[in-house]
Amino acid sequence: MPNGAPSKITQGTSTKGGVGESTLRPDGILKVTGEFAYSSDMWHEDMLWGQILRSPLAHAEIVSIDTSEALATPGVYAVLTYDDLPADVRHYGLEIRDTPVLAHGKVRHHGEPVAIVAADHPETARRAAARIKADYRELPVITDEASATAPDALLVHENRTDPHAAHVPHPNIVHRQPIVRGDAAEAAGKADVIVSGDYCFGMQDQAFLGPESGLAVPEEDGGVHLYVATQWLHSDLRQIAPVLGLPEDRVRMTLSGVGGAFGGREDLSMQIHACLLALRTGKPVKIVYNRFESFFGHVHRHPARLHYEHGATKDGRLTHVKCRIVLDGGAYASASPAVVGNAASLGIGPYAVDDVEIEAVALYTNNPPCGAMRGFGAVQACFAYEAQMDKVAARLGMDPVEFRRLNAMEQGTVMPTGQRVDSPAPVAELLRRVKAMPMPPERQWESSEGVDVRQLPGGLSNTTHGEGVVRGVGYAVGIKNVGFSEGFDDYSTAKVRMEVAGGRPVATVHTAMAEVGQGGVTVHAQIARTELGVTQVTIHPADTQVGSAGSTSASRQTYVTGGAVKNACELVRERVLERGRGKFGAYHPAWATAELLLEGGKVVTDGGEVLADLVDVLEDEAVEVEAEWRHRPTEPFDLRTGQGNGHVQYSFAAHRAVVEVDTELGLVKVVELACAQDVGKALNPLSVLGQIQGGTTQGLGIAVMEEIIVDPATAKVRNPSFTDYLIPTILDTPTIPVDVLELADEHAPYGLRGVGEAPTLSSTPAVLAAIRDATGLELNRTPVRPEYLTGT
Repeated sequence: MPNGAPSKITQGTSTKGGVGESTLRPDGILKVTGEFAYSSDMWHEDMLWGQILRSPLAHAEIVSIDTSEALATPGVYAVLTYDDLPADVRHYGLEIRDTPVLAHGKVRHHGEPVAIVAADHPETARRAAARIKADYRELPVITDEASATAPDALLVHENRTDPHAAHVPHPNIVHRQPIVRGDAAEAAGKADVIVSGDYCFGMQDQAFLGPESGLAVPEEDGGVHLYVATQWLHSDLRQIAPVLGLPEDRVRMTLSGVGGAFGGREDLSMQIHACLLALRTGKPVKIVYNRFESFFGHVHRHPARLHYEHGATKDGRLTHVKCRIVLDGGAYASASPAVVGNAASLGIGPYAVDDVEIEAVALYTNNPPCGAMRGFGAVQACFAYEAQMDKVAARLGMDPVEFRRLNAMEQGTVMPTGQRVDSPAPVAELLRRVKAMPMPPERQWESSEGVDVRQLPGGLSNTTHGEGVVRGVGYAVGIKNVGFSEGFDDYSTAKVRMEVAGGRPVATVHTAMAEVGQGGVTVHAQIARTELGVTQVTIHPADTQVGSAGSTSASRQTYVTGGAVKNACELVRERVLERGRGKFGAYHPAWATAELLLEGGKVVTDGGEVLADLVDVLEDEAVEVEAEWRHRPTEPFDLRTGQGNGHVQYSFAAHRAVVEVDTELGLVKVVELACAQDVGKALNPLSVLGQIQGGTTQGLGIAVMEEIIVDPATAKVRNPSFTDYLIPTILDTPTIPVDVLELADEHAPYGLRGVGEAPTLSSTPAVLAAIRDATGLELNRTPVRPEYLTGT
């Protein structure tokens, strides 16, 4: 086993530490002290280092590739191009297999992998990659809807055969999803006010701090063992094995330490490349991207252009909504079809509207590939529809919060897709709560000791002492689906073992869930304690030796893999009780008549009477169960009308943003981002708080600073570094007070509701609304830049 390989996480505590408690993360101390082994820390004796040669152009024919000089470099063990791939399968993809392992014939985006190198030192590998001579003939770039859908447009992908190709109006459209309910045109005739708007949403990076990395170790049977930071082990396996020409049982995968993900690790990055080099050289191969490479090595959030029309009566009732959402998917499909489905089905927000006309499309272009990121299509839509809600309220002379509450959906509301919301939807209550939260004091930069510039726009740059600074307040609310949708078989697997060790009952939980920082390993232990009544729970490292857990995305893991752990624990508990009845049933009638529980290491009745010690029930024979668990089925959206029960659950969050704007310099200080969110049931209240505050902060980033800049003339990325791509630091992050509402969803384990994505939606439009309130400007684009505020 290589150094830095994940080991079992054991968390023992003298308290119960079950569901509903804020138990500490078992990996928390290791992370804050710097002792946690991330994937980039992996090490193996005699390992080689991998390096990738990437295209300097966004669209070009590959004329030739000469690897001879690279191969002649001392210390180089292998140089591979597309022609060296070992199997007939040479493409991969989450849904559509359109991404070449290495470019062939032409490159379709800036930074596309062209060749890979293995050498005995990372610097040697970099020098050798630089010596590969690749000649290109540059082609025109497709960068927007006009160039992608022109009648004479070059095709990003010729001869498409994927399932979406038959129903899109142009081959450069990945997927199209209309949603039609009622008659929006007729309803528009009943409106006293009609408001339209065009909006632009920038390309956001997941900006995880741990770069893409992994270690591939060749096995004696001709297979390979890949230790990697990812979001979905079994999806990676499904895509990797065919390219290697190996059956899946000879490609073993183990999750290594993940330094953040947010959707950016759902697609493959270096996985296949490391395995190919390890199998070719017969040596372990490690690949670690630097930050520059990372910007090209994973997908980003889709930039979008959105057009909306809202109508309302003079008493504030929405009559209709029309919208068109155009998402730029970049060069490869990634998760674009599912993102389109989300953007369309959630496109009007958490409001009750009978007459709706929606169209969402994703484009193929030569821009960087875009796919999954926290919020997954719902973020872009929320930015636009919430701006519209403010505009309509202003036209009607209504308070923007009260206008939203008047039109808020509730349990029983029918979505534009025809799906009835069958669990609590407390949209109006969340808005009431967030508005009622105390406002932060005015002019916080002033004190008896003078001016604290850290509390002002511009901060320590000391650009103002309060002159020209105006406060603004804005509100927003959003809706996000939980779990995989549109008929996807969304399940998870858990293996739970209960035995006696060291004279006491212990449990082991084994899943393939990717722990990417969300705290799943903590929650799984809490569930096991609650269901099995033991104190010590060991979390086995995630790998492909157990069934799939699905992706750590879509706010689904606590719901789905948590549900699988709960289900497996219940099955273990029943077997333990059966064994207890067989051993001790004759000694007490309660074994046959009472409701029995496992608590505190004992078998007890629901009245608290102890019947047996678990040590005596188990003795030296373990009980182990591996089982799959599924939530309620969903169904695809109709390709003409968009009707269908496409989602299993919805989550809701509302924000109030308070900003202070230096109107002369265009600088913004976000003073507070208050949030109210319904979480169904907080399995770990401290982790819930962290998820809400983290999601809120990512929404803040796209509101005022984060954007990948792509040159429209060349489709090249201009700012692939944290020097030029800015993310919020602790000095940019405001106070984030949170009001947690717990209205149980009866269909979900423990009544829980997925938490992690909803706060990313509404924080962005709340900040934009607050800046509009301070400046009086329309501001229809994210992120807001200083020049938008000053007009310079």
